[in-house]
Amino acid sequence: MKAVAIILITICIFYLMSKLYARFSTPFLLPILTTTIIGVFILALGNIPYETYMTGGKWIDVMLGPAVVSLAYPLYTQRHMIKTYKLSIISGVIVAMISGLISVFALAKLMRLDDEMVRSLLPKSITTPVAMQVSDSLGGIPPMTAVFVMVAGFTGAILGPFIFRVCKIDTAVSRGVSMGGGAHGFGVSKLTEYGEKTLSMGSVSMTLSAVIGAFICPLFAMLIF
Repeated sequence: MKAVAIILITICIFYLMSKLYARFSTPFLLPILTTTIIGVFILALGNIPYETYMTGGKWIDVMLGPAVVSLAYPLYTQRHMIKTYKLSIISGVIVAMISGLISVFALAKLMRLDDEMVRSLLPKSITTPVAMQVSDSLGGIPPMTAVFVMVAGFTGAILGPFIFRVCKIDTAVSRGVSMGGGAHGFGVSKLTEYGEKTLSMGSVSMTLSAVIGAFICPLFAMLIF
């Protein structure tokens, strides 16, 4: 019964936040962001252990797999576009991954973070499940990596539309590759507002980032440590 209540409360909060976002379409009111904040606030206010929440939350988490698989549909419908721009997509993902690794390493050193924290930060541009595995192999702290991945995702989803406007980025490939590569799942969820073509590019970029990042990130770590 407790699990059912937790699922219903989470879904209701997300539904209400979606309505709020539809009414006031500002990036800071993204449903996935506001729902997370409210959920954390409720757990902290009610002194509810995370383990208790996950008795129901784990069933929502299970749906992540089917949700990712469902992205195959826009990939299929836009397969001709993907073939046409395959070199641009692959090169864009590789450049984004390398520049992300260099920038996060430089920032970490500037802040004088210890090596364990740096190793936890490096996979922040890879989708969570893969990022945690890479972090563990590097000697980082997987739970901290998951937090950094979320921060990167939220930041990209919030600032992405602003950067699109300022830099006049208006093509489906450019928007999809940049958001999918930098903000992974959170960014892809934002791309649903830009149409099926952009969503497809974001999905491809997110997938490639996970695959390429799993190889490049450990190699980069070997060079700097």
